[in-house]
Parts: sequence; structure tokens; C-alpha cells
Amino acid sequence: MEFCPKCGTRLMPAKRKTGKKASVILMCPKCGYKKQAQEGKVTPKVARVIQHNPQELVAVIGREEQKLRTLPTVRMECPKCGNNLVYVWQVQTRGADESSTQFFRCTKCGYTFREYS
Repeated sequence: MEFCPKCGTRLMPAKRKTGKKASVILMCPKCGYKKQAQEGKVTPKVARVIQHNPQELVAVIGREEQKLRTLPTVRMECPKCGNNLVYVWQVQTRGADESSTQFFRCTKCGYTFREYS
């Protein structure tokens, strides 16, 4: 691990192409200082940044999954239709040190409501 002599930031490996030949240099992400990686030392690996779409990480219970009827049920009155049986699941919507939010969906009308604990 090497540091920039100008600003003290850690130098990051980067690829540099000269013609058909590629070499690895060490570059400061803050000030742009560049240094040739020394031969004989272990060549640093150049990391690839993978960008994830936030929509890929969200789990949604769709219409088809709702029809499967695999969620656990509890006896609770639906505020919309008065039915006494609802599906239940929990989601950590706030900080990890706070309690999770319970979601309920009526088995009759499909109305979804929540309870903060």
C-alpha cells in the first residue's frame, strides 16, 4: 500500500494503455498524482466497480405471488371489510436498532395495512 506524496491519500491501481501494451499505474483519486507500479513487486489488482440498480434489490410481492397463499396468517380484524383473517410478514424499514414493521393483508379483500411496534 502506497500513499500520495502530495496529499497523503492512498494510491489506487489503474490500467494505462500505450498502444497494444497495457500497464498498471498507481493513481491518487484526490489530486491525480500518477506513479508507475514497480516491477518485481506484486502487481496490484485493478478493481471493477459494479453498479447495482436499486430496483433490482427490492423484493415485491406481486399479484401472482399473492395468489399462492403461502404467507402465515393471524386472526385480526381488517379495518376495511371486517374480515377476521389476515396474512402477516415483517420488514426492517427503519434502523437496525429499531423494531421491524409488521405488514398485514386481508385474505378476503386484499387490503394491506401495517403496524409499527
